[in-house]
Amino acid sequence: MSNELTMHATTIVTVRKGNKVVIAGDGQVSLGQTIMKGNAKKVRRIGKGGNVIAGFAGATADAFTLLERLEAKLEQYPDQLTRACVELA
Repeated sequence: MSNELTMHATTIVTVRKGNKVVIAGDGQVSLGQTIMKGNAKKVRRIGKGGNVIAGFAGATADAFTLLERLEAKLEQYPDQLTRACVELA
């Protein structure tokens, strides 16, 4: 057995039916077998009026940074989610 620490990621699940959407994810941040935080918010409302729901998984620090940058682009291009994403890329 290896003593090497391994990062584990989260799964975000989204279900859409008609014009209704549900998105969910756990709140656990772990490093190897150690739970670093058990109540992280990985699903958030962003954009003007909170009209965009975003969920992220993987390296938490990177995800927070990308989410902040996307929110800044949404402020720059209100109600234009596709353009904000393209500008972020």
